[in-house]
Amino acid sequence: MTETGNHSIRAAHAGPILYARGTSETEVHLAALVVADSDWQPPALVPEDEQLIAPSELASAFGWTIWRYAFALPRRAGGARYALDDRSWTVQTDVSAEALRIAYTACNGQEHDDLLNPGPTRNTMWGRLAAQHRQTPFTLLLQGGDQLYADDVWQCHDELRRWHHEPDETRLTRELSDEAYAAVRQFYWSRYIALWAQADLQPLLAEVPSLMMWDDHDIFDGWGSHAARAQACPVWRAVYTAAREAFALFQLGARAEEPPAICDPRAAPGFGWCCRYGDIAVVAPDLRSERTPERVMGERGWAQVTAWPSELADCRHVFVMSSVPALGPRFSWAERFLRVLPGAQSYEDDLRDQWQSRAHREEWRRFLETCLALEAAGPQVTLLSGEIHLATRAAMPGRTQTLHQLVASGIAHPAPPAWYARILGGLASVGENPVAGHRITLHPLPGRDRIYTAQRNYLVLARASTTWHAWWETEADGPTPPLDLA
Repeated sequence: MTETGNHSIRAAHAGPILYARGTSETEVHLAALVVADSDWQPPALVPEDEQLIAPSELASAFGWTIWRYAFALPRRAGGARYALDDRSWTVQTDVSAEALRIAYTACNGQEHDDLLNPGPTRNTMWGRLAAQHRQTPFTLLLQGGDQLYADDVWQCHDELRRWHHEPDETRLTRELSDEAYAAVRQFYWSRYIALWAQADLQPLLAEVPSLMMWDDHDIFDGWGSHAARAQACPVWRAVYTAAREAFALFQLGARAEEPPAICDPRAAPGFGWCCRYGDIAVVAPDLRSERTPERVMGERGWAQVTAWPSELADCRHVFVMSSVPALGPRFSWAERFLRVLPGAQSYEDDLRDQWQSRAHREEWRRFLETCLALEAAGPQVTLLSGEIHLATRAAMPGRTQTLHQLVASGIAHPAPPAWYARILGGLASVGENPVAGHRITLHPLPGRDRIYTAQRNYLVLARASTTWHAWWETEADGPTPPLDLA
């Protein structure tokens, strides 16, 4: 194999992968992505009772071509169908109170590659989610970060492998060769194709429109929380550029320079977005594009976030996706503790990523104050997060109702050791008060005893009339009782 071919996974056809683009009074707007060998001739997509939809070519490289179909389906009970290449799929297009169901996942992999040689239990939780979808269809699939674990990018070319062992004065100034950069791009493309082509994921990806945000592993572990001089060096910037291109193509269904309309232009070149679905909205700030060890977002990202209270006041409910939990304990205690605890240093960068890290405390307060202002403007607000490879929940009193933080992580990533969950639970038991008068408290999942559940998991949200309920599906113990979010 050549160096640039080490991670090449030839896929005759990956997709369709559905992406949510919002709703109108009568329609659900969608995009569908198909990846195929470059000599594949794409057929038209056929929405139910509509004209044929021709694809547009998004990108072509390494023997693959990425095609995108933009189309709409009617909003109605029972859903609507679309067909492509002699196959058809049903999409739940009823977004009324009794039909709207949402699944939330995060952390779909692990630090050491599990796509080229997946174990038999890698997608156990995806299988459960697909079975639930067959029983009662989901309307949206929210993917909250670390959809791809790209940490092995440093092994995709000899130049990168050697670079890690060079002295700093060389590493921090060296440019990446064109050949090595092509290998990095091909690495990301091939990993995404392998990810989306998995048989266990395909039924959901083709029938449930996704909304995705990125986190560090979609780039590489700890991106944005490492030393500034490393993050600014030419090799890291080149890897980030390749990761950004691939994220836009495979997680947003768009070119990086032409993001979908749900992306907020004020946040550019970041990928913060807002998607309205019936009477709800789902929003996701970009917590990676402008991140440094000293900040979570720059002013571009904040321009999107601080506009939420005025622009989303007419929504009934707003789901705020924050890849790292926004309601949680003061992790400065944990940061100090993990410095001296043997074997725990591998978790330190994860703590630096958190809103609650000492370096981000003022921004954390600003983010919480914005969420409180959004709740005061009218909508109910629920925060959805992953990243920590544990399941938990938290609450913070708002001005008129409670803000809930629901954490589900990871759907494929193995859970950390039980001692880690117990230590974090002990630190979290005292609560936190970053915004005066709005004390944060952490709680066990419904029916569980400990604040953090160390099992693989995902989250389900469903609405009955105007009341939302949430429950977690956990690997060993099964579903929790529902949590009333009123």
